Amino acid sequence: MDRPKVHPYVPIAIGVISVALSAIFVKLATADAGVIAFYRMLFSVILMLPIFLLKYKGEVSIFTRKDWIYSSVAGVFLAFHFIFWFESLNYTSVASSTVLVTLQPIFAFVGTYFFFKEKISLKAVLSAVIAISGSVIISWGDFKVSGSALYGDLLALIGCALITAYLLFGQDVRKRISLITYTFVVYSISTVTLLIYVLAKGESLGPHPSADWFWFVMLALIPNLLGHTLFNWSLKWVSTNVISIAILFEPVGASILAYYVFQETLNLSQITGGIIVITGILIFVIDGGRFRKNKHLKKT
Repeated sequence: MDRPKVHPYVPIAIGVISVALSAIFVKLATADAGVIAFYRMLFSVILMLPIFLLKYKGEVSIFTRKDWIYSSVAGVFLAFHFIFWFESLNYTSVASSTVLVTLQPIFAFVGTYFFFKEKISLKAVLSAVIAISGSVIISWGDFKVSGSALYGDLLALIGCALITAYLLFGQDVRKRISLITYTFVVYSISTVTLLIYVLAKGESLGPHPSADWFWFVMLALIPNLLGHTLFNWSLKWVSTNVISIAILFEPVGASILAYYVFQETLNLSQITGGIIVITGILIFVIDGGRFRKNKHLKKT
């Protein structure tokens, strides 16, 4: 396997910034959660289709039965991640929702240990604990013990588990299949899953306000095609754990954006939590062993 031309941490950083915009776009749209998720994935697939047909369609033939199963499971998990997370934004704040959705290390460390037998260093665990603690502090003032916010928090937590499962299944397939082919297949499966869900629930596929269509396209272009695609590219070179830790940056960016767009105020605990999150991530990043574990890469 060739060494990447760009250090994987660079596209991961760009991906985190891109996905931080997702909660803002979703909250600006007025359609049902399932409909927003469906059009996000549908437009992503449509935009990828010409490139896939011109250069990558032949690669589908090398998919093994295991690849199809793992890709299908990943696509279904991705679809329901969006459903649960988008719905959570109807009940709780952007800060609370993004904090809970990005608590992936709790699930990723367990998943990679049991499914891929990856060793977890004490330093990695410590950095995760620090980052997770910061994530909780970010929206401490937003967490509620009862009512609709608690329901929204629960939905976001389920969404967190689902996105981690999506990455875990993708990690295996992505090491053998090109980025475009893998992403196109998984996004297509996710789109079909979401269509079935929307039709089963009787949610309206249209008409929608012109502003909604704009946000649907923005969700496809920025968080999906830029953000998640960069994460999928990175899975060829780094562990799911690396991405899960980096994504903890998302609540920081989303909270700042929510302040300007929705006037969701940032308090001292959120600012303090953001600094702690960044500290935890930096500790993880400078742990060279997490990157050098991929023997085909040299330390940069």
